Amino acid sequence: MTRRIIFIAALALLSAPVFAQYTTFSPEELIRFTPKNTYERFDDGRPRVPDSILERMKEVSIEEAWGVLRRHGFNNQFEGDWMNLHPDRILVGRALTASFIPKRPDLDDVTNEIGKERKDVGGQNSWVIDRLQENDVIVIDLFGKVEDGTFAGDNLANAIAAKTHAGMVINGGVRDLDGIFELPNFCTFVKGVHPTAIANVTLLGVNTPVKIGAAVVMPGDVVLGRPEGVIFIPPHFAEEVCSSSENIRLRDEFGHLRLQQGKYTPGEIDRKWSDEIEKDFEQWKQEREKK
Repeated sequence: MTRRIIFIAALALLSAPVFAQYTTFSPEELIRFTPKNTYERFDDGRPRVPDSILERMKEVSIEEAWGVLRRHGFNNQFEGDWMNLHPDRILVGRALTASFIPKRPDLDDVTNEIGKERKDVGGQNSWVIDRLQENDVIVIDLFGKVEDGTFAGDNLANAIAAKTHAGMVINGGVRDLDGIFELPNFCTFVKGVHPTAIANVTLLGVNTPVKIGAAVVMPGDVVLGRPEGVIFIPPHFAEEVCSSSENIRLRDEFGHLRLQQGKYTPGEIDRKWSDEIEKDFEQWKQEREKK
């Protein structure tokens, strides 16, 4: 009887589906690699930071977010040196990640076979776009490649914009610049522009950790892009980042008001506040909230 049970179990394992590369984290794997997430999750396992927090995040500065992350030892979350196509706009959304590597024909053939099995349509870059949802930011590691590394032109950028209403962060290039410029309510951070189409690369992973310059990005991270660059905020710090930023802005408002009133000197405000000023601030804040 024991041998029969073992034989049946072995058959079951052999008949179980095998998911080869290109790699996609399963929902269970994403849950395991983002254990501190306190929010709901998408069906693919990504943390779903609430839209209300994303809206508050639009007021946060890079420095304010950086300060919170550094206090917690997260020192590799910012990447600068971008070509920001819409510097007058703020990018906020949830990361959906993908990475590419230089093409190796045998690996690329298998990747294309898997794409057919999964019923992926079009080029490998399109496979990633098909997964996007509203308020996602597509974050692509193309290892800084610009020539033959143009992840999107105006057609794919329009598809990304229609699905996300947010933007894209491409550690590589784009093409058809005029068409991308025209997209409303859309932000684009890239390393460069080139007329070539994407070529000689292979999709390695989707919804997996990626390296974007100096930053490490996990699926579901909150993406904050401003003129200085892009910072990637783990979901379990999103609320703290927003609250810290809001407190800083309140303190600035209070300090400016008291300076204009002449109640305190610049030397008193532009340093660690005394107990008297802290008490005054808390009373002012309560009165402000009532109004």
